[in-house]
Amino acid sequence: MKTINVQPMIRQALRLVCIPFLAGGLMVAQQPAPPQPAPAQLLAPEQLDTLVAPIALYPDALLSQVLVASTYPEELAEAGQWLQQNRNLRGPQLVDAARQQSWDPSIQALVVFPDVIGRLNADMSWTTDIGNAFLAQQADVMGAVQRMRAQAMAAGKLRSTPQETVTTQMEGDQSAIAIQPANPEIVYVPSYNPEYIWGPPGYGYYPAWDYPYYGYGFGYGPGIYIGGFFGGLGWGGWGWGPNWFHHSIYQNGYFFSHYGYGGRGFRGGGNWAHDAGHRRGVPYSNSALMNRYGGASAGRGASRAGQFGRQSYAAGQRSSAQAGGWNRFGQGGRSTPAYSGNSGYRASPSYRRRQRRKPQRAQLSLQPVKRRGRRLPRRPFF
Repeated sequence: MKTINVQPMIRQALRLVCIPFLAGGLMVAQQPAPPQPAPAQLLAPEQLDTLVAPIALYPDALLSQVLVASTYPEELAEAGQWLQQNRNLRGPQLVDAARQQSWDPSIQALVVFPDVIGRLNADMSWTTDIGNAFLAQQADVMGAVQRMRAQAMAAGKLRSTPQETVTTQMEGDQSAIAIQPANPEIVYVPSYNPEYIWGPPGYGYYPAWDYPYYGYGFGYGPGIYIGGFFGGLGWGGWGWGPNWFHHSIYQNGYFFSHYGYGGRGFRGGGNWAHDAGHRRGVPYSNSALMNRYGGASAGRGASRAGQFGRQSYAAGQRSSAQAGGWNRFGQGGRSTPAYSGNSGYRASPSYRRRQRRKPQRAQLSLQPVKRRGRRLPRRPFF
């Protein structure tokens, strides 16, 4: 009887079975690993100084609201478009209609400052950058604001005016410069050329806003009468404010509950916390923020916000009120009567880039000129 040696046959079969698995393992090992999110890269103080300069001199509560709103750039873009499409809404009607939108309350309530929304939309890259910086380095951003205010005060370009009050607060050995409306019922939004206040940026660039001529680099828009939008409200009851000594933004529970913002991003008062649900797909700037807030992807929101940020917000706006007068700081320039929201919102300055030229003396005349059937003082720098 012939004997068959099966061991060589078994070894051969095992080779045939194992070779595909080994080859597959080598192929998997050779595939590149998926890209990892960028590590957190913190901005240096000089970078933050340049970033916060355009809003560092805003009243405290408005500055706080702008910092919060900038973390939701897609919704800011939608609010800018919505304002252009709803120019007929006035006063409480404007506030009520905005409150029905799906935006964060910081943006819903910001519609009473259409010029501010216009500026934030004029350079959406800057707006997104300051929002990301605020999320990643909240204490550093608030410290940069105080640093820029101190420099402006030392240069004589930040002090109390008829429109706002500038004070220095103390807590222990810490100090903070606070800016509040002189009249808590009327808020004047300053508009200024950062280069006039601090000189050329030490790092990076100032956002592409339409700044006034360098020599007339500080002024105010029309006063916003808060009670005309929120009945019975003064600026002291606004929804957001800074805690300079603890480097945080607080929320006013009364504002949220009394004016219908409860349940819309409001967490019962106390410190503000970012709501990733309003990010609308705009990506966060680094892996630490992505891990903290759930890793939003660069989908619909990112591209749309970027496109709208390159548009001119002022295009097609209706002129309905006089703009604030520009003046050299401290020379008692003009400011316009308070805007209560009872007429169509005023046109903001054009935020389109254009060549700036030094005005001639004839352009500085304050002789009345006829404009659309109304007699208004000449506005030489808009």
